[in-house]
Amino acid sequence: MIGGAFSIHSKITQPPLSFTEKPTRLTCSSVNLREFRFAQTMIFAIEEINKSEFLLPNISIGYRIYDNCGSTFTSMRAVMALMNGDERAVGKGCSGQSAVHAIIGESESSSTIVLSRTTGPFKIPVISHSATCECLSKRKEYPSFFRTIASDLYQSRALAQLVKHFGWTWVGAINSDSDYGNNGMAIFLAAAQEEGVCVEYTEKFHRTEPEKLMKVVEVIRKSTARVIVGFLAHVEMNNLLEQLSLHNITGLQFIGVEAWITADSLVTPTSFSVLGGSLGFAVQKANISGLEDFLIKDFWETEFNCKEKTETSCKENQDLMEFKDYGDDVTELRYSSNIYKAIYAVAHSLHSILECSKSQGCENTVNVTPWQVVESLKQVHFTIKNGEQVWFDNTGAAVARYEVVNWQRGSDDSVQFKPVGYYDASLPLGQKFVLKTEDIVWPRGKTELPVSVCSESCHPGTHKVLQKGKPVCCYDCIPCAEGEISNSTDSNDCHKCPEEYWSNENRDTCIPKNVEFLYFTEVMGILLVFFTLFGVLLTFIIATVFLINKDTPIVRANNSELSFLLLFSLTLCFLCSLTFIGRPSEWSCMLRHTAFGITFVLCISCVLGKTIVVLMAFRATLPGSNMMKWFGPAQQRLSVLSFTLIQVIICILWLTINPPFPFKNMNHYKDKIILECALGSPVGFWAVLGYIGLLALLCFLLAFFARKLPDNFNEAKFITFSMLIFCAVWITFIPAYVSSPGKFTVAVEIFAILASSYGLLFCIFAPKCFIIVLKPELNTKKHLMGKTESN
Repeated sequence: MIGGAFSIHSKITQPPLSFTEKPTRLTCSSVNLREFRFAQTMIFAIEEINKSEFLLPNISIGYRIYDNCGSTFTSMRAVMALMNGDERAVGKGCSGQSAVHAIIGESESSSTIVLSRTTGPFKIPVISHSATCECLSKRKEYPSFFRTIASDLYQSRALAQLVKHFGWTWVGAINSDSDYGNNGMAIFLAAAQEEGVCVEYTEKFHRTEPEKLMKVVEVIRKSTARVIVGFLAHVEMNNLLEQLSLHNITGLQFIGVEAWITADSLVTPTSFSVLGGSLGFAVQKANISGLEDFLIKDFWETEFNCKEKTETSCKENQDLMEFKDYGDDVTELRYSSNIYKAIYAVAHSLHSILECSKSQGCENTVNVTPWQVVESLKQVHFTIKNGEQVWFDNTGAAVARYEVVNWQRGSDDSVQFKPVGYYDASLPLGQKFVLKTEDIVWPRGKTELPVSVCSESCHPGTHKVLQKGKPVCCYDCIPCAEGEISNSTDSNDCHKCPEEYWSNENRDTCIPKNVEFLYFTEVMGILLVFFTLFGVLLTFIIATVFLINKDTPIVRANNSELSFLLLFSLTLCFLCSLTFIGRPSEWSCMLRHTAFGITFVLCISCVLGKTIVVLMAFRATLPGSNMMKWFGPAQQRLSVLSFTLIQVIICILWLTINPPFPFKNMNHYKDKIILECALGSPVGFWAVLGYIGLLALLCFLLAFFARKLPDNFNEAKFITFSMLIFCAVWITFIPAYVSSPGKFTVAVEIFAILASSYGLLFCIFAPKCFIIVLKPELNTKKHLMGKTESN
């Protein structure tokens, strides 16, 4: 539909309305109801303005309306005729003014583009009520183009937001192969990519290409996407609908645009099975007072004098009479408000140019030119009678306002376009897009939200790995590795837990690692403490027995002072094992190794002293020998002190240079933290251990040489055996210590301490205790010297 040839006249010489005088060469074979309603609305608005006392008070608007019959070529013929003056507005007293001040139209973007390019050089304003292509926003190419509808820039982006809102990340896309469809789809695809929506396929066809249409139907049939975004003109949508119904392709979720989502022509007995549940953006309803009555009754009586009692005029316009008693579409009129606003925009711009006032009317001597109307339209800002404000932005478009409608069945089984939300670009961010999801009915009457994804969401504990050669929405869900988590749905990667944390079984939470050390309260700790205290108790008992029997020969033999010092050092050896149990700290780490080193050197020094005493005592029995005076009690005490002092010096150097310290070992176990004492200086540790080993080896050799000396109670034999056990324990300890993990390293060291301590205690003191307690008759000097008489 083209409404053109706006002219202004004095209301005294008002021109007759000319809708009934269509040029015969532009007559269509049939009249489209949608375009017919546009024409009716245009006449309603012009008559309302011509009767107004406030808007253009002494000026009338003339017009001529053409039906382009759906053809761009027909539109061009009409426009060229208007601009060349062949078709002038019918009327009298035109005052020589231009016959064309503005053109209302076209309905489709492609025709509007051609129309605007043609009239552009003449600066004739073209105001469209439904051409939404974003390409028309280029002011350099279309400087005189305006529209009372928003650009598809907003609708296309809103479509992507709508799809994303419902979690549909896998959709199909179909558009008309036209300026409208191609531009709108391009914007949607870019917006969908920003929203993280993947498009399985993008197909397009023109209404004159049935082969491409069949290809589109086949693609839809084979696709896995359950949601289809259709950026189609209502003609292409009608063609697609027929084929989908024919091939029984139903149950898909269609997302529509304003061009077809509320088109009555799509409502057929079979269409609901395909389009039922469709969602889309629609132009707001007209809601203009008086329009409904005019469309149904006043128009026929006024324009055609066609009343129930007068049928002559009706018969003369049979091509329109089929719409006379049809009013089912009136309540759903949406674009009519855009026609209404376009007419009023031209009237307000003329009103401004002619400097009209209520008291003095308009200055009708002004020669109004089309370019003046263009400039004036850029400034218009008015309110129509339903309260809606109208103005044009810097691209010549109106503010974006849409209703979100849903195809539903009414109580009478009719198809209804139920509003379930709105989009208003003029509102603040966060209020622009509102949806009432609970009011939506989905395809096949379901109330559950359809699902359309290429891959199901990855649960926490997994991460997405893209499938090769497919869009980013197609992926596999791979579990996170040990020590890594993902605590959100559809995570792109797993995050490594902090050093002191570990992933739980589901790999969705970092939990603190178990801290491992040898506790006093665990079974192993309890057993080691028990044997430690038991060793201390035994040592105390033996010391008590020796103290009670200190004057007996067996106690006095081989220096009783060294025996008591040995028992004291063994007590310290048992007790030092306790420093290895419990949470390592700075003081315990330094104490455990130094205490162990010093007490064991003290112990071995005593044993070494006793061994030397045995050797010296034997040598002293030889004629002329005075060996014992060189290794008396004072020398024995001094030797023990000297040997021990060397170990003390080694420990002091170790603690001064690089002492042991508590250390969190996170390398041995992935899910545990081993609290242990780092050696600090390994040289210091092995020096302490090596010195103990050196004294033990020296003691073993001396005792071995003295084992066969003549004496009934030669202590060297027991010392040899004790040193053999001691050396065996510590030689075995080294590989066990190195290979044992975690707290077992500490347990091995404690075991070595206890085993060697018990070995010394039992081998040296058990035989003496046996004689003291059970064989007191053998506790004589004669027996010890081997001089008892046989019976």
